[in-house]
Amino acid sequence: MNDSKKIFQLLGMAARARMIITGEELVVREVRNGTAHLVIVAEDASNNTMKKLTDKCMYYNVEKHAFGSRDDLGHAIGKESRVVLALTDAGFARKLSGLLNEYNRGWANDENTCTRIREKSESVE
Repeated sequence: MNDSKKIFQLLGMAARARMIITGEELVVREVRNGTAHLVIVAEDASNNTMKKLTDKCMYYNVEKHAFGSRDDLGHAIGKESRVVLALTDAGFARKLSGLLNEYNRGWANDENTCTRIREKSESVE
């Protein structure tokens, strides 16, 4: 089983366990409160959304990853398309962080944003 499928399955389990917050403003509030352990932003999110969440996550020291499309993220959690997800459970966040880091291995790391950025030469599965 490929890593992206495992990530989507784990997101679905976290959603069924009610450990996921969706929506830009709700996620920002959870990051500020310190209850968000991991933030996932869709790769097709707007530049404004990406910058806002990157800045908040850096300031509050919350891990953030860009992964999947908005439709894929929404489908994984059984909802309509979602641009931003936050995991509020440390266990799910730790496991998902490991899977995301494994999935992103070999991609360029932008140390200013703590985000993995796909190099132009690599294709998406």
